Amino acid sequence: MKIAIIPARGGSKRIPQKNQRPFAGRPVMAYSIAAAVDSKLFDRVVVSTDSENIAALARDLGAETPFVRPADLADDHTPTVPVVRHAIEMLESTGPRTSHVCCIYATAPFLRCEDLLIAYQRLCEGSRDFVFPVTTFAFPIFRALKLSAEEPTDDAALAMIWPEHELTRSQDLPEAVHDAGQFYWGTRSAWMAHDRIYSANTAGICIPRYRVQDLDTPEDWTRAELMYQAMQQSSAD
Repeated sequence: MKIAIIPARGGSKRIPQKNQRPFAGRPVMAYSIAAAVDSKLFDRVVVSTDSENIAALARDLGAETPFVRPADLADDHTPTVPVVRHAIEMLESTGPRTSHVCCIYATAPFLRCEDLLIAYQRLCEGSRDFVFPVTTFAFPIFRALKLSAEEPTDDAALAMIWPEHELTRSQDLPEAVHDAGQFYWGTRSAWMAHDRIYSANTAGICIPRYRVQDLDTPEDWTRAELMYQAMQQSSAD
C-alpha cells in the first residue's frame, strides 16, 4: 500500500496560519492535496496535524485526517522523519502494512503529479531508500560570499567562503543542487529505520528552478505567487 502523508501543524510563527493561507486564490495546502489525489499513486492521502481547523480544511479538500498529531511532534524543532514515522504507526495500527510512503509538504504549490510519478519509479527501479526533487543553484555556490556582521549592513565587510575559488571560472566549478522542499518518497523500512533522509542511498530527480520556491517568509510568499501567476499566464498564451 502506498500512502501520501502531508504534515501540516497549526503553529507557524514567521507566517501565521501558513498552511491555511490563501495562495493565488486557494488555501496553499490545496495544491499538495490535489497533486497527491490527481496522481492516482496513493491508496490514502493523509494530513498529519495537531489543528482541528487544518483537519477540517484538509477533509474538505479531499484528504483524510484519521488521527491527531501529538503536541510533542508539532513544535518548531520537530524534524520530518518522526512525524512520518508516527503517521505510519498510527495508520498501520488500524489498517494494512504500507510499502512506500511519500511525505509531501503542505506548502508546495508548484508540485506536479508527474514529478511524484518519476520519483516513485526511480525509487522502485533501484535500491534507494529515498528519492526527492532537487534543483540547481542560480549562481555557483563556490563563489559565495559571507558578511562580517550577523545582520546585513551597508558597511559590513565581505569575504569569500571558499577563497581558493576566487579566480576559478564559473564554468570550471562543479554544479551544485539543493533540496526543492516539495516531497520525499521512501520505502517503509527506510522511514522506520533512519533518522535522516539524506544519505549515500538517497537519489534526486532534477526539476527546473522556476518551479521551486520556499515559503518561509512573507517575501518568499510574494515571490512565489508572482512566479505562479507568470506560469499560469504563460500556459494560457
